Amino acid sequence: MELEVIKTIALTICFFAVAALYSSVGHGGASGYLLILSFLAFTPVQMSACALLLNILVSGLSFYNFSKCGYFSFRFAIPFVITSVPAAFLGGLIKIPAPMYSLLLGITLLFIAVRLIFEIKFSNNPAKSGIAPSNFLIIGTIGIVIGLLSGIIGIGGGILLSPVILLMGWADVRQTAATSAFFILVNSLAGLSARFIHTEAAIALPQMLLPYVIIAFSGGLIGSYLGARRFSSPTLKRILAIVLSGASVKLIIAAL
Repeated sequence: MELEVIKTIALTICFFAVAALYSSVGHGGASGYLLILSFLAFTPVQMSACALLLNILVSGLSFYNFSKCGYFSFRFAIPFVITSVPAAFLGGLIKIPAPMYSLLLGITLLFIAVRLIFEIKFSNNPAKSGIAPSNFLIIGTIGIVIGLLSGIIGIGGGILLSPVILLMGWADVRQTAATSAFFILVNSLAGLSARFIHTEAAIALPQMLLPYVIIAFSGGLIGSYLGARRFSSPTLKRILAIVLSGASVKLIIAAL
């Protein structure tokens, strides 16, 4: 009994911390939720469905707070979304074996960890004022690749889009956060919709997830509110990067 109580408290803290930290930079936190769920007895179908549901909730809060502060530009965001949403829906229809899922998730988490480590460097680059590039081929390719990958894995894709925007100098940190939140929201909706086409939809969202939905909502509400008004802590991001690195190694080894 005591072990179960400790486990519940630990999971509560983890879900709250992931939602608060990720939402502060305009992300939904799917990669963090997948990390937590990877240590529990959930199937890949359940993991991705749960992560997308929480992603929609938290990214929606992030989008609301960042857009309310004037950082969102529909003109800037829509070119990325046009190609990514259909790709995310298609990715959600693709079923892959558990070992391949673990390997793909592990590699993705490792990429995210590296991105988090160097994000502070990227953030210091001079940025334009939210003007998307005119080359639709570039935008379309980025949208398709990120959308497809996010649909397969069960993430919104914003955490993959953010480094592209920052590296290319297309927007500053808060504009990037607002764009990512919108990108994550629509792609997560597409990915989750595709999953409910499968017969496994009825068992994809365990009832035990409900308390953690409330916890994630609280974390996302607080994190996005603060993040829209100040930069997130580089130290916390580096700590998160270390955790993600460890999880990615664990998943990659398990898949091999």
